Amino acid sequence: MASLLVTGTDTEVGKTILIISLAAYYQKHCPDSTLGLFKLLQTGIGDREIYTQLFGNLDNLKIVTPLCLSTPVAPPVAAVKEGVAIDLDKIRQELSNLTQEQDFVLVEALGGLGSPVTAELTVADIAGDWGLETILVVPVKLGAISQAVANVALARQAKVNLKGIVLNCRELLDEEEMNNLAPIDLIESLTEIKILGTMPHLENYQDLEKLAQSVSNLKLEKLIANS
Repeated sequence: MASLLVTGTDTEVGKTILIISLAAYYQKHCPDSTLGLFKLLQTGIGDREIYTQLFGNLDNLKIVTPLCLSTPVAPPVAAVKEGVAIDLDKIRQELSNLTQEQDFVLVEALGGLGSPVTAELTVADIAGDWGLETILVVPVKLGAISQAVANVALARQAKVNLKGIVLNCRELLDEEEMNNLAPIDLIESLTEIKILGTMPHLENYQDLEKLAQSVSNLKLEKLIANS
């Protein structure tokens, strides 16, 4: 598996913190391997700046964001405002180049699976068309069950190669609260998709040691370690 797309049910659900945590894990456990961090495209200030702050000085890690738009709205809206064309062929080629250069590439989507990349295509369409192995991040909150069910249905419709779901605690919750808001057995039963684990609530995204530890319980980390 040369690359893995991390997407979510919406914006601000935990895609970036999972990417950072997996990158920190990779750096710790695969120090002799190379890693790429690829953002499909970015509007406004965001993930590229965070990645650069945390990992920009590492020789074995390369950060690529093929297209950055300054207006912090949906890409097709930002592109019209700025008079810029979203060239998906160029973005796909840069991703292909990075996967050939680096041993493993973590790809971060924008928004949720249903978020528009162009006026015609969503993140789900891109993931399906490009054959990207994909992880769905679902925040642990009221509505998590329906969000998981709806997004898995969208993934199936777009023929996304969905490898599993990662639950993310955006707030500090005890085990009973997590089970009430996002019961694993029920979500797996309704979606027929495996939940790979739960990310704990993390306040400090700069503590790379703690971030690396946070994904050690995910079944996903075994895929990363064996890449």
